[in-house]
Amino acid sequence: MPTLMVSISGIRGIIGDGLDPNVLVKYTSAYADFCGKGKIVIGSDGRITGEMVRNIVIGTLLAKGNDVIDIGICPTPTVLFNVKKLKAAGGIQISASHNPNQWNALKLLNRSGEFMTPEENISMLKLLNDADKKFVEWNKLGKLTGYEKGLEDHINAVLKMDYINTAKIRRRKFKVLLDCVNGAGAYSMPQLLEKLGCKVIKMNCEKTGIFPRLPEPIPENLTATMRAVKKHKADIGIVVDPDVDRLVLITEKGEPFGEENTITQAIKFYLSKKTCLSGRQEGNAVVNLSTTRAVDDVANEFGCKVFRSPVGEANVVKKMKEVKAVIGGEGSGGVILPKVVFGRDALTGTVIMLQHLLEFGGKMSELKKSLPQYFIAKKKIELGSMNPDDVIKTLVEKFRSGKINLEDGLRIDFTDHWVHFRKSNTEPIIRCIVEAKSKRDAESLAEKYVDEIMNLQ
Repeated sequence: MPTLMVSISGIRGIIGDGLDPNVLVKYTSAYADFCGKGKIVIGSDGRITGEMVRNIVIGTLLAKGNDVIDIGICPTPTVLFNVKKLKAAGGIQISASHNPNQWNALKLLNRSGEFMTPEENISMLKLLNDADKKFVEWNKLGKLTGYEKGLEDHINAVLKMDYINTAKIRRRKFKVLLDCVNGAGAYSMPQLLEKLGCKVIKMNCEKTGIFPRLPEPIPENLTATMRAVKKHKADIGIVVDPDVDRLVLITEKGEPFGEENTITQAIKFYLSKKTCLSGRQEGNAVVNLSTTRAVDDVANEFGCKVFRSPVGEANVVKKMKEVKAVIGGEGSGGVILPKVVFGRDALTGTVIMLQHLLEFGGKMSELKKSLPQYFIAKKKIELGSMNPDDVIKTLVEKFRSGKINLEDGLRIDFTDHWVHFRKSNTEPIIRCIVEAKSKRDAESLAEKYVDEIMNLQ
């Protein structure tokens, strides 16, 4: 059966098995009607199916009467940046993020240069049935233009961030092992790092769009990359996913820095500056409900607050606006700094990391040890005939002694650990995430919660 995943961020599927030309025309048409007349910015992560998808998307937008600004192969945050800069009515990034070669997707943005809100997404989906039946006359077609400075403008904005001393970073001459999985990072990350005076050892930085390994930047897919960091005696390993919104770091020992530590150190660095310069609290931070408690610890150091949102970039951004957060992100390696881009941005995260490491004065492994130490265990629980909503209700009753949050499944905070239960929307499972102060405790607690659920049968 063809696979097409429709979510708040857009549509995603396998080319030739769900994400087909007629589907692309239908959703692009509805998106054009949602945006109304105006410019639409288009980018792509460079994967091999991108050219076909791009041609269909651009042709459809022109047929709807929208002008199209094509900024080429670039990171997703570059599209977000340029929608706002160019005062466009919207933007589409053609990227399936960390999905394998056969997948592609349309990531749909609003006129603010952000992922659509749930309300905006509902409005667009209501237009689906008739959108691909209405096109403009021959003399009212939109115009296609290219904008070659889109990536350059984004990089320059990142380099001008507050608290970043590019001259000092250049003098430090960091040795960086860079892995871009042959995606959009190959077009952007070497350029950024070279502007910062880094000696860059490139790995999987060919502009082929063919991923040489599974593209999700998790440790089991990065064994060769981690070995290369150690072999080349690099100061740091930097890995991005195909569309460069997710940043993964490797220590000089060839070991994972930890994605949860990526957002923790970024929040620690930024909040320390906001507080120290003013002498009072000036910054809130936002992360999702599945992100490490370490962010709370580092924020407490500076008298700042951490707020939590449901999982998903759009949800984090929504909460950041509500509480006027100065920084946010997710534990998957996504750093959000509103002053640059209101979305996850590996370029922003990279520059913050290098400035932080420069000021820290030690090695990556030492910086990792200086952060609060927590361990996360993850389990996938097969429910069989059990109703996931009933399971969640039972768990609420059983563990009401903890601090309960029901915004996104069930998160329970205890003094020595927290647990987050989330049901899947596509299969009869519940995902269980547990964080504790030791790996052994996290694993044993996760097993305990699995047993609790299985005993409900």
